[in-house]
Amino acid sequence: MDLEEFEIDHHRRGSETNDLTRSLSVPAALKCIDAEWHLASRRARWMDLLGDYAGTEPFILDGHSLIQLVIDDPLLALAKPGDPSFQILHAIHILERTLDEFIKRSAVFDVVFWDETRHISLMTKGSDFEEASRSLARRLLFNHLMKISQVRVYTFTGLLDPKWKEYQLLRKPMFALVNDGGHDENSKDLFSDHRLLCHRVFLFDLLANGVALALLQGAEFRNSKVLSFVYESKSRSNESIPKSTRGAFLTAFHELEDNAKSLPLISPSHSSQPSPSLSSIDIQAIVLKLAQVVRISEAGEKALFFAFLIHLLLLPRLSAQDRARGLEPMLDDLRNQLASTFLPKVLIATETTITSLNTTIDVDVRMFIALVRFLAENSRLSLRDVVGSDIAKLVEVNLAAFSVPISSFSRFATKFLPRLATPPAERSLQLLPFSNKIFDEELAPLRASSDIDSSSTNVSTADEDEGLDSSGSDSDEWDASSDEDESLTKPPVIEVAGTGYFDDGTIFNDTQHWHNHKKAILPQHLGGEAPVAMTAWQRNRKLRSDQRFMKSLHDQAATLTGASGAALHQIKIPAVGTAANHNTAKLQKPSYKRPAPKGVQKQSKADVIREQHMAQKAQKQNAESIAWLSDRIRDLDAQTSPTSLEKLASDLERNPRSKEPLVATELTLYRLHRLFQHWIVDPRRESADLRDKNCVTVMRAIKDIVELNYSTSDVRKCIKNMLATLGFSMYTDSLTVPLAQEDRPMTFRFVKLLKSKTQELLYEFMHIQEHPIEWQLRLFGEYMDRSMDSQPDSRVSFKPDAWQREVLDAIDENMSLLVVAPTSAGKTFISYYAMEKVLRGSDDGVIVYVAPTKALVAQVAAEIYARFSKDMNSRSCWAIHTRDYRIHDPQNCQILVTVPEVLAIMMLSPPLAKVWTPRVKCIILDEIHTIGQQEGGSVWEQILLLAPCPIIGLSATVGSPEKFNAWLEAVQKSGGFQHKFVHHPHRYSHLRKFFYNIHEVPSSGFESITSHKSTGRMRYLHPIAMLAFGAKSMPSDLALESSDSLTLYRALKARGELPHATLEKLDLLNFFPPDRLLQQKDVIAYDVALKECLAPMVATFDPRNPEAPLSRVIAELEDDSLNQVPPNIINAQPDRMLFRRNLINLVCDLHVQGDLPAILFSLDRTDCEIMANDLHVDLVKKEKEWRDSSPEWQRQLAQYEEWLSQAKDRERAAARAAKNKDDPHEVPTENVEWQASFNPIAPLPAFSFAGQHTSYSPSILAEDLQELARWTSTPKWALLCLRRGIAVHHSGMNKRYRTIVESLFRRGFIRVIFATGTLALGINAPTKTSVFCGDSPFLTALMYRQCAGRAGRRGYDLLGKVVFYGLTMDRVQRLALSKLPSLGANFPVTSTLILRLFNLLEGSAYALVAVNAIQRLFRLPQVGFGSEEGKHQLLHHLRFSIDYLRRARLLDEGGRPFNLFGIAAHLYYTEPSNFALVALLRHGVLHRICSQPSLIQAKRDFILLMSHLFGRRYLPSSYLKSENMAEVIKKSASMVILPPLSEEARHILKEHDEEILRIFTGYALTYGSQHTVELGPDTLLPLSNTDVSGVSTNSASENTPRFVTHLQETALRVVARSLFVANSGHDDHFDSIANLARTARRGLSLNEHAIPSFARITTPADRSTGDFALNAYILDFYTHGQVRPLSDANGIRRGDIWFVLQDFDLTLMTVRGVLEQLILRKGQEGAAEGSDAGEDDLDSGFVELDDLTEKDDDDEPEAKQVGTVGPPSWVSDGDRKVFEVVRGATEEFNEKFRAMWA
Repeated sequence: MDLEEFEIDHHRRGSETNDLTRSLSVPAALKCIDAEWHLASRRARWMDLLGDYAGTEPFILDGHSLIQLVIDDPLLALAKPGDPSFQILHAIHILERTLDEFIKRSAVFDVVFWDETRHISLMTKGSDFEEASRSLARRLLFNHLMKISQVRVYTFTGLLDPKWKEYQLLRKPMFALVNDGGHDENSKDLFSDHRLLCHRVFLFDLLANGVALALLQGAEFRNSKVLSFVYESKSRSNESIPKSTRGAFLTAFHELEDNAKSLPLISPSHSSQPSPSLSSIDIQAIVLKLAQVVRISEAGEKALFFAFLIHLLLLPRLSAQDRARGLEPMLDDLRNQLASTFLPKVLIATETTITSLNTTIDVDVRMFIALVRFLAENSRLSLRDVVGSDIAKLVEVNLAAFSVPISSFSRFATKFLPRLATPPAERSLQLLPFSNKIFDEELAPLRASSDIDSSSTNVSTADEDEGLDSSGSDSDEWDASSDEDESLTKPPVIEVAGTGYFDDGTIFNDTQHWHNHKKAILPQHLGGEAPVAMTAWQRNRKLRSDQRFMKSLHDQAATLTGASGAALHQIKIPAVGTAANHNTAKLQKPSYKRPAPKGVQKQSKADVIREQHMAQKAQKQNAESIAWLSDRIRDLDAQTSPTSLEKLASDLERNPRSKEPLVATELTLYRLHRLFQHWIVDPRRESADLRDKNCVTVMRAIKDIVELNYSTSDVRKCIKNMLATLGFSMYTDSLTVPLAQEDRPMTFRFVKLLKSKTQELLYEFMHIQEHPIEWQLRLFGEYMDRSMDSQPDSRVSFKPDAWQREVLDAIDENMSLLVVAPTSAGKTFISYYAMEKVLRGSDDGVIVYVAPTKALVAQVAAEIYARFSKDMNSRSCWAIHTRDYRIHDPQNCQILVTVPEVLAIMMLSPPLAKVWTPRVKCIILDEIHTIGQQEGGSVWEQILLLAPCPIIGLSATVGSPEKFNAWLEAVQKSGGFQHKFVHHPHRYSHLRKFFYNIHEVPSSGFESITSHKSTGRMRYLHPIAMLAFGAKSMPSDLALESSDSLTLYRALKARGELPHATLEKLDLLNFFPPDRLLQQKDVIAYDVALKECLAPMVATFDPRNPEAPLSRVIAELEDDSLNQVPPNIINAQPDRMLFRRNLINLVCDLHVQGDLPAILFSLDRTDCEIMANDLHVDLVKKEKEWRDSSPEWQRQLAQYEEWLSQAKDRERAAARAAKNKDDPHEVPTENVEWQASFNPIAPLPAFSFAGQHTSYSPSILAEDLQELARWTSTPKWALLCLRRGIAVHHSGMNKRYRTIVESLFRRGFIRVIFATGTLALGINAPTKTSVFCGDSPFLTALMYRQCAGRAGRRGYDLLGKVVFYGLTMDRVQRLALSKLPSLGANFPVTSTLILRLFNLLEGSAYALVAVNAIQRLFRLPQVGFGSEEGKHQLLHHLRFSIDYLRRARLLDEGGRPFNLFGIAAHLYYTEPSNFALVALLRHGVLHRICSQPSLIQAKRDFILLMSHLFGRRYLPSSYLKSENMAEVIKKSASMVILPPLSEEARHILKEHDEEILRIFTGYALTYGSQHTVELGPDTLLPLSNTDVSGVSTNSASENTPRFVTHLQETALRVVARSLFVANSGHDDHFDSIANLARTARRGLSLNEHAIPSFARITTPADRSTGDFALNAYILDFYTHGQVRPLSDANGIRRGDIWFVLQDFDLTLMTVRGVLEQLILRKGQEGAAEGSDAGEDDLDSGFVELDDLTEKDDDDEPEAKQVGTVGPPSWVSDGDRKVFEVVRGATEEFNEKFRAMWA
């Protein structure tokens, strides 16, 4: 919702003083619109367009932006200055490859051309050749698009085109993917401003049309994601653009239109196949028509034109291989003639011709020029010799009038220059020696097929290439010449020359913690070092921290409840090794009892006595219960009012006796007895509302009685009479329990409901007025039996459904599991059942619970604490380990609760592989759908691939789970584990959706909570009514409640025009069982049947037709009140102030309707805080007004002040009473007055949403608030909000505050929470209502389901409510009808992972668990569930990655990691920046930075370097415009745009990148050359599969035409490069990794982002190419330490600042830790041990390093000052400076970061 007004540039406010009504020139108007675009760019968010934004929603791919992207490809030889080429075949390949990038990611899009936007892509009024080339290319690419079946193409004249309005209504595109136009400030093109102005105005008009924008130019295709900037739409009037600007736009537009050479595209019909078919016209007719159109008189041009016509006839017969060639060298005069006169004329004529014929054609200007040269150099040949007899004959018959003699081409012979000589053969890149016994085995298939040898990797490498030693430069040692174990013991062979900087060839020893090199990974009991002794102050500090944490954990655990709503009870599990538990170590399963033999078994005397004793005890207890019940019934009889009766009955329910079936049954019947008595005398007794309410109450009670399974004759009679009275006699048999006990009379006489003799009704008004089935569907849906084949099971304390028993069986059988079930379905027990199984199974086994967020980690730990207790002999039962903090010992527990990143680190830790990883018995991955997220998804995949045990994956929201499960099953089976997939699609409680009509004015304003009357603005949304949005299908989880089913059936019956037979089938009496109450599974079956009838209507639905059957049905179901709001109002984003003013009314409406507690979701942290403050301010303001004006309050206040003044009198009276007391043992009685507990400043209940009936007292609240204020830096406003039951929950709030909020919410004290998605991922925060407050681009189909799923508390609510507040109706309908996208995928086998696998092997001494993990990984048929790489290609990637790691001096020839491994591995999540830092360290860049005379400058340059590597945050390209930045920089402390990387660092990284390119080019060439047969010919286009293999040009009896032979002999021969790219003259020399990956041939899949390229780090931002600038937020913050400039100038939302700075802070600490470790190890040999023993390690126990707002209670008097401890004396001067600069810069940044929140 952007309540912080983030898009408003405060630096520009008030600075625009121009009169916007005066006329503007085009440049001046462009300046204004550019400023507006820059403001819009401030709000733009960098995000995954598919996974995080659109999902499966349709969007638009702007056709002209797509064409511009294709034509501007730097490798494409088309419309490039100085190059008279037109290679449309290559352009088509780029087009198809780009479209395929979207299609293979399951994107749903249309290609849309608006004709008025063509000028910027066609460069109207540019050079003649450029404009003509672009215009024809657009036409040919458009024609090709229409032939691709997978793509729908639409054309419109502009946004005012009625067909566009129709399209927008029908397709409802979510956003448009466009170019922003770019801008070259140095352009000399006079019309560039015209084109850009028109384009920018169009973009703003598109936003005003309600269509969001995303930038196509500069988008990243990374794994399964498409990353770009998103500009949110705002439905508004086009008049938001000033008239002066629009006037200039119209001037510019008309000038462009008047001068354009391009023709408009033909608008296709909007049918199911929108693209019209092109006419199939023979090439001869096209050529003939073209020849007739062109008028040429000059002889030389006639010859050229004749050659052009011949080349058109020849192209269909040539293959892509024949056309792979460069431009013929020529003199400038011929080049100029072609580009300036001949080609523009011919290309424009060609477009005119194919447009008039409605057809297409192939053009290849390089082929045409090659033909001209061939004819010039062979002018004596006949045409038949040159092109073949068939084409020569065609020319003679049809083109004789345009034919010229071959000899006339001789005039061009002198115009061509000699062809460049073929470059000499280049020496091959030799793979460095490598042999490792485990990896050799995995790479054996490559050796067996001789995939790699010295002749196959033909890549240029200069002799002086770094990294080649004479001993290893000539061989590729695939087969070790010696014994396979030799590589483990012989000294490393170092072929790569050292640089002297951290490059001494030391083998890395991975035994220390990442952030603290003084602390060993393993504890002492597992072979690690003994902990350093702590001082007394440190011990006390740790003890206090432990105590605070355990108190917090205990308090949190006390608030947790199970699925039934009851408090959790701790299970005490004895150690398995103890004798007491020796026979119960395993979970008890249902035991099988052998049947007793026939005949009567004689009982022993002891058994007889025991049975008698039990019978007597039961009889006595029964008698006591009856007596107690009789007394209580008399007490209840004494209650005359319904209120007092209900209160006493509720109190009785807390007595344990009330749980006994006899007592519970009669108490329930008594309450019904009193209900009927009151009903009989109620004045409104005949009203339908009262009847409905009472009937529901009675039927719920009868259902409860049946479940108690207790019955007597009187009970049966009561139930029978009630059913008959209400009209449910048909259910009598199923709702009466058979007599199984000794019959006895009831303790009271039930009200008489039937006449004694005739059994007729005494009270007709009680009888329902509809069929019982209809009544149940209308009113009883919430209370229906929801079980799905539930049965008792001794393994759990509840009756599990069938799917839950499947899960239990799978866990018992040690199977792997994927469970997909919606929130509230009952997944929670799975994790804890598996944990209990491990705890009971052994004292050593470990189960790991992995949660995606730290908040969920803390809560799960509290729940484990509440559920389990086990005597572990000084060990802990459980532990927490996150990236920031640890609680208990993670390696010495049985249940580890952690996050994915930490588990991956532990699984790849060599010391742990020997002692900890083998103990892991099971890994639970909760919220496993987060595997598809942009950040961290690959870590989840790595865990799944490397896990040594079964996996239990849990999620409520997995799109297309079958696809993911197929891959997971293959992975698990490769590890030897059976796998089971359990998918349960049904929620336990339904969700009812409401739209809050913010546009309706309430009848009165807010005065107080108690006096508030509902505004009636919360309007119900029927699920099917939302189909008015225009969806063509229904999502699988669009569930109907019973009442929804009933209303839908009635609507279908009345307006649906269904066949009679279908209606008969759907008739309620025919469909539902007649003899029992309906169950949830009956309604689900009816839901399915209704949707089957509805599906054809939905598929053919046209929202323009109000008489369509579905339109009529929707009209029956829609809310009348909402229908009265005009569409332009209800679909417009509400004004900010309107949104904020109505918030108090929304929450009060929820309160009076009984819909609190509620979570109000907003996916912007600052918005959450603003809304909480607004609500608090409104309450405080009204409370103050009431206190000031209320006589009652003034009177109460006066009494309180008088009471205070009498304090001394009361003290004296109390002293006298004590003195005069006769009996010293008498217990004093004190008369407590109301003033004693009165607090005049406490919030009044009428102005507070805090729960009033909880065990949470004001004194405890005051204590908690005091603790928060003392130990944390929680803002004061947040503490004030807590006092009124209002809280904020997002990951920017400190952990202690969030924990208290969660606990108080569960207790019922806090009833209103404003939260981001932090409460949506599994947190136990049960709520009755979920409210979506305002829109956000992050509110996706997945996030919507996660947040909405919080509503409907199992054990509390049978129905959850979802309210949409401040969203447009279109957006609400889109969300409700959205479908979950398939999970995104990542390529998990990165170079860093390969490096860490070697470290795992080496450091663990080839532990079995490490060997097994590697073998599983590289033997999978498909390594990633979304990857295309096969096994062979993966092995090639592995082998060449190894070679890269060898050359980077990270591995030796045996696979042992060198000392710089720590940097690369510990920063694994930053690849390729981690490898960039390694390269810079090796070459001494850091040493030279740190050796500067100025320490201040050195630290700044270090932070600048780190910013380029690890703080890369993009700014939209508008920030690169100097005018946009001048004002911001002038008024801000920030520089905003990051200064460029130093030339030295850039040079080193570029050299390193070139080596990476050589290595992976070798990979591509090797694979391509050795798998030619498998790959097949590279002549198929990637999407349409069009085969460009050519056809025979003559009969078999004739020779091949000379020109064709010439083409075949001179064509480029490529192995790795696509033949289509070679059409523009490119061979197998690549200039970048991106170039290599994107232009590789078909079948050669190269993952650009799995190769550690530094191109993005070294390439400077260039606005003219659509690049994005880098944000200097890190360097700026290091410089000024202020938050406000980061928001105002750097464009980072305030709620995001903490996170981006924290990420960098952790990275800095990692870099510092590894560098210090390197420096200290470098010269430690021979130095005295223990030089650093004085430093203490506090990273233990309960220290929580993540919570930067935590305060210390005191400071150690003798504590060392930060930064004063230097390196030991034996460290060299250069290393010492590095030590000082890195530590100093890190501590400065960290100090400012912490101070920011202090």
